[in-house]
Amino acid sequence: MVIKQIKQWFAARANAARWRPLSDWAAERGGQLRHARDGRGFVIDLPRVLPGLTRIEWGPSQRSYIEGFELRMRCELKVNPDMQMMLIERKLMERLESNVFEAYTDTLRTRVDTDTPEEMRWLVMFPKSSIESKLVRQRFGAVGVNRELVMAWLDGDLSERLAQATQDVLIEGRPFVLLSLRGNVYLRTSMPEPSLPECQALTHLLDAAATSAMAVNQRLGDGGPWPTTTSVAWHSRPSEGDYSQA
Repeated sequence: MVIKQIKQWFAARANAARWRPLSDWAAERGGQLRHARDGRGFVIDLPRVLPGLTRIEWGPSQRSYIEGFELRMRCELKVNPDMQMMLIERKLMERLESNVFEAYTDTLRTRVDTDTPEEMRWLVMFPKSSIESKLVRQRFGAVGVNRELVMAWLDGDLSERLAQATQDVLIEGRPFVLLSLRGNVYLRTSMPEPSLPECQALTHLLDAAATSAMAVNQRLGDGGPWPTTTSVAWHSRPSEGDYSQA
């Protein structure tokens, strides 16, 4: 027990220096970086400012389609929970589509329904949406409860930020998912080692996605068209993984 505590102490000291730039950045924004107990990750909570309370986590991947470590982000918005939309890196989309198709044609279909995360189920549930930006369209695919809803979400500033991010932080072939789910916006990507520039860039991208989602939600609240698919039946399912509200 003593040896384990000593190892954890040394790991904490090493990580404090390793992640000092991120810790300082979080503090400047009124937030705080906390280390995982095992020293294999961290959590940053940023204050409730527009567009919403944001949590950033880095640690071992919680998804089978990402190897090693990942960065996860969540921005709490409390928009309509049925506003289900996803942007996904194109190569990852093609790989997951193949995996889901094979699983759904297997005899274990019931298990697939209950065990696969939303981002995989949505690939077979929802229609694909067109993306106006040629650069974004080449690198990503989009699906959602309604095509017009997704196109409105990806319009304007979010599309521009995505196009800019493809030049540096969103590397081709690097797993990346951005989705609106249960009233919040989430981002998930592969990240072997976190860096301040990458975390800053992805936070700006999450902010843009959240701001756009709120704008779409406002338009719907003002009497805009609402999708009539079967998404509500899926929304009533229990939360899975780290998309829960616990």
